[in-house]
Amino acid sequence: MTSPPDIFDRTARRRQRDRAATRFGDHDFLRTVMLDGIDERLGTVLRGFDDVLDLGCFDAGFTPPASARVARFDPGFAFARRAGGVQGDEDRLPFADATFDLVVAAGTLDTVADLPGAFALIRRVLRPGGLFLGAFLGAGSLPTLRQVLREAEAERPAIRIHPQVEVRSAGDLLLRAGFRLPVADAETLTVRYASLVRLIGDVRGMAAANVLNDRTALTRPALARAATAFNVRAEADGRVSERFEIVFLTGWAPSPEQDAGRRGPPRPAGSMLPRPGGPFG
Repeated sequence: MTSPPDIFDRTARRRQRDRAATRFGDHDFLRTVMLDGIDERLGTVLRGFDDVLDLGCFDAGFTPPASARVARFDPGFAFARRAGGVQGDEDRLPFADATFDLVVAAGTLDTVADLPGAFALIRRVLRPGGLFLGAFLGAGSLPTLRQVLREAEAERPAIRIHPQVEVRSAGDLLLRAGFRLPVADAETLTVRYASLVRLIGDVRGMAAANVLNDRTALTRPALARAATAFNVRAEADGRVSERFEIVFLTGWAPSPEQDAGRRGPPRPAGSMLPRPGGPFG
């Protein structure tokens, strides 16, 4: 079977993460929400974990369960080095099968070249009955940024934001990868910005900018037109609302007990209520 073509530039992805690593703490609000959601779901699981993989570890902000050993892994060299982890791509995991009983992936899976392959590898590195908890930006994110860029480049449109995965499709991918009791749900976060420059700064600062292979540079005139279109959307306080949709995933690695028809592990909590509040190349 041939591998799917890479739509993402792996080198650009690594470099982007290395640039973001220096000031990630100034732009980490989305990952904080992702980790909070993962912690909430993990809190519903009545079992212990010995070996944990933090997949896409960023600044090692994920705190593993008490007494668990944790391995950190990130697509960027800088994040991996600072976390004392391993650098590599999620669809090319170097770990042996059945190494971990918990895999957490928060914030990177939406730019993996072979997402189905990554899910299959995550299931393989889990021990029987092991748990996968993931979160990433999904379809429905950044509608305002998409629209103002389309308006700014109406005569020569370009792809500025990579394709994003819908909740239902994400659940289907877990099933195809062989996970049991898959759950996929989404949480919407609205953030209000005073300028397009600040929004773009956040997207770049969280290492979520455009790393598609066929990306092209945005010209200064197009950026100026996009900024104007953005400002037109301002509300009375001068700010513009932007929406981020976070897809949360839960799946269990098959175990002999499940195959024998016994009662499986508890299903984590379902959809969360939207929180109030408030990628680009």
